[in-house]
Amino acid sequence: MAERRTAADRGKLHVPVVEAFEKQILSGQLKVGDRLPAEAEMARLYSVSTRSVREALQILETKGLVRRKHGERALVVRDDVGEFLGSLATTVKQLFANNSDYLVQLMDVRRIIETEVVTRLSSEDLPIAPEVGIALAEMRAAADAGDIARFTDSDAAFHLGLVRSVGNEILNVVYDNLFSIIIDVIRVTSRVPNKSLEDGYAEHEEIHRLILTRQAEVARAAIRKQIDHSASYLKVALDNAALKNKANPK
Repeated sequence: MAERRTAADRGKLHVPVVEAFEKQILSGQLKVGDRLPAEAEMARLYSVSTRSVREALQILETKGLVRRKHGERALVVRDDVGEFLGSLATTVKQLFANNSDYLVQLMDVRRIIETEVVTRLSSEDLPIAPEVGIALAEMRAAADAGDIARFTDSDAAFHLGLVRSVGNEILNVVYDNLFSIIIDVIRVTSRVPNKSLEDGYAEHEEIHRLILTRQAEVARAAIRKQIDHSASYLKVALDNAALKNKANPK
C-alpha cells in the first residue's frame, strides 16, 4: 500500500526542489543567464506537483536567484554567494520589522557564533585582526568623551573584528550581512540604563585580554555573559517600546 502523505508533508514538497536549484546555482553548475527546466519537467524530476514547483520557484525568486516571466522558463539572475546572503539579510530585516521577537532570536545567533569565535581565538594560534585593537581604542576615547553613539559603533566593530579574526570567509559574509542589524540592536540596548561607558569599555578590554592570554573557558564565559546581558537589556527596551505604543496608539 502506498504511504499516505500528511498535510504537513505536502506542505514541504517544494523544499527539495529549492535546495537542489540553490546548490546548482551557487556552485556555478547553473550560471547567470541559464534557464531552469520547464515546470512540468521539474515536477517529473522531483516527483512533485507543478504547484510545489511553483512554490519552489517563488522562493528562489524571493531570494534573488531567479527571475520568472509568464510563458518563459525561470532565468538565473544571480550566482554570487555574497549577494545571495545579502538578500537573505534583507529578508531577515523584513522579519524584524514585522515582529520584534526576531531581534531576541538574533541574540541567540550572536551567542552561538561569538562564543565559538572567542573559544577558537583563545585556544588556537590565530592572530587577532587589527580592527579589534582599533575598536578598543575608539571605545576608550568615546567613553572618555561620553559619546554614546561613537561607543556603540565601536562596540559593534569590536565584535565584527573578532569574527573576522577567525579567517572563515563564509562566516565573514554571514556576519557582515547581519552587522547593520547588530549595530541597531546595540543602539537599542544602549538606551536601557545598565552600566557606564567606562564599565562597558572595561568589559571589552577584559575579553580581549582573556583571548590574548589564551584563557579559553574564561573568555567564552565572559562573551556569553556579555551577550546574555545585552539580550536582557533588549527585552527591557522592547517591552518599554510596547508599553509606550499601547499608551499612545497611532
